Amino acid sequence: MAVLSGAPKPDISTPEALKQTLLKAQSIATIPASAAGAQVLRVFERLGINEEIKSKIKPQAAPAGLVQAVANGEAELGVFLTNVLLAPGVELAGPFPGDLQQDLVFVGAVSADSKNADAAKAFLDYLKTPDAVSVFKAKGVTPG
Repeated sequence: MAVLSGAPKPDISTPEALKQTLLKAQSIATIPASAAGAQVLRVFERLGINEEIKSKIKPQAAPAGLVQAVANGEAELGVFLTNVLLAPGVELAGPFPGDLQQDLVFVGAVSADSKNADAAKAFLDYLKTPDAVSVFKAKGVTPG
């Protein structure tokens, strides 16, 4: 979840705190037509507030629009992938608490019939280096 840069960060440390924050918000930007957005909507359902916040949702078509909606005050909260929410004009309030948070896992492999297998393996090996790990962390991605 993200807020406008400089705005107070809401308490989202527990499912109940998250629920209250969402209910108190005037507007919430997300991308419902995406897989991550669908997960956000499922969290709203799990919290039992889907109907109460439907009118607050400001659907966006793309990540840049979501960030812009929060940065320009069109939406009080932005709810989407952490790495998208690390952008100028917004500040990360944090991830969903506990089992409401769902991790998105990316994997890489070298194709058995790759014409550039050595280069592909070198790239995958590079992604595990301290330099690459620090970039992942800075961009809100948890390396694994």
